[in-house]
Amino acid sequence: MTKNILEWLEASEKRVPEKIAFGDENGDLTFRELYDGARVCGTYFAQYIDRKDPVVFYLEKSNLAIRGMFGAVYAGGFYSLIDTRQPAERIHKILEVLEPKIIVTDEQFQEQAKEIFADYRLVLIEDILSGNEINEELLNRIREEADVEDPVYVNFTSGSTGAPKGVTICHRSIIDFIPHFTNIFGIQETDIMGNQAPFDFDVSVKDIFSGIYTGAKVQIIPRSYFSNPTKLMDYLCDHEVTVLVWAVSAMCFVSIMNGFGYKVPETIRMVMFSGEVMPIKQFNIWKKYLPDVRYVNLYGPTEITCNCTYYELEDRPYELDEVIPIGKAFPNEKVFLLDENDHLVTEPGISGEICVAGDCLALGYYHNPERTKEVFVQNPLTEEKETIYRTGDLGEYMADGNLVYRSRKDFQIKHLGHRIELGEIESQVQGIDGAERACAIYDFKKKRIFLFYAGSIDKKDLQEALKEKVPAFMIPNKMIQVEEMPMTKNGKIDRNKLKELGGIK
Repeated sequence: MTKNILEWLEASEKRVPEKIAFGDENGDLTFRELYDGARVCGTYFAQYIDRKDPVVFYLEKSNLAIRGMFGAVYAGGFYSLIDTRQPAERIHKILEVLEPKIIVTDEQFQEQAKEIFADYRLVLIEDILSGNEINEELLNRIREEADVEDPVYVNFTSGSTGAPKGVTICHRSIIDFIPHFTNIFGIQETDIMGNQAPFDFDVSVKDIFSGIYTGAKVQIIPRSYFSNPTKLMDYLCDHEVTVLVWAVSAMCFVSIMNGFGYKVPETIRMVMFSGEVMPIKQFNIWKKYLPDVRYVNLYGPTEITCNCTYYELEDRPYELDEVIPIGKAFPNEKVFLLDENDHLVTEPGISGEICVAGDCLALGYYHNPERTKEVFVQNPLTEEKETIYRTGDLGEYMADGNLVYRSRKDFQIKHLGHRIELGEIESQVQGIDGAERACAIYDFKKKRIFLFYAGSIDKKDLQEALKEKVPAFMIPNKMIQVEEMPMTKNGKIDRNKLKELGGIK
């Protein structure tokens, strides 16, 4: 039985040492090179960290980064990546949580890292890899002490109090998820996975560990290419990518910017998407240009190690006002709905909070036991000890047993005496010709619904079209047209920036 994710790397290195494990815009990295480089880094880090300590990385995703990340695990610690684009104030809040003994950067970000991390031990990944050797005895001793519940990574999400929350994922959770994920979707050694997500975002976990586990190649797509559709499509074609595990926003970028009008990457055989509700209009564009591809909708928050449900889309036209289901649970994961009184919801059409149990659950929020206790709770349906994660998402069952995501609990509002899901307004707007993306926000002080949308349709025509789709009490009180939706670093619509734009307190 696998107890440590490093066993996957070592098995692939032994089986296919010269096969390419990762590729970036600067070249390729074989499994042997990854294995050796990670152990060099692990030997170096072990001088400075203790077991279960963080190694913080301040660099872009790359072949250099992946060697360092696995090096942190070889040293008995875990990796945590910091987005190089975020403000110094937020970075320091993250550092307050992690309390790292070492921070790793590269030559590209060396100068700005010196300013931000002036009070920390800062080292270049290039220097580690070129100036150090492997200490086999040390690494073996560290491995003997390793436990399946040791953390592998901590990814930070935004917190309601303004303090970032560090979601802590251990070996056991990854080992529980990845074999099912790769088996269900048939990811194989011959696949080339086009990595879209930054390494500090949990979507990348499916790329990284699927590749390590199966021997598939992970082709790292530079972040900048997701603002240049011709470069992006050239890159996908040139590298003959076969599998995409992307955020919905990245897929919408391709379809809205007419990437397929320039070039179609015909080697793609499967597309999986997650993070937000996929607008049918954008999905239909993908389906038009890549009709024979296997499409999968994935659902799950960072706190349950990537995903807990999946739905394979049917080979049929989808109507513009349809909502794609999030489907059914992965094996070894229990997904169910609880109503406001913590009663089990089983009937179709009745909304409830999506809750998850199983080995997939995170260890909690790093150095934040209070917040952990709020959402990682005892299952109210049983007296036996069982921890569940309350996602804060609302869902309901369809007649065929598949789950449908409705909205966040905090996106469900009471307006003019009616209970409204803001997500329903958004999906209806996105089904109207000339409206590409939509985001509905409620101003609780002024009791008004704001709709922000991107597209060519003017506000008056959009309002008239929406009247044909939703009752009068769901028509937004104010519509604001934007050139494009502001996005968070994790590829979701940035609601806080939209609130600022609309003057919503």
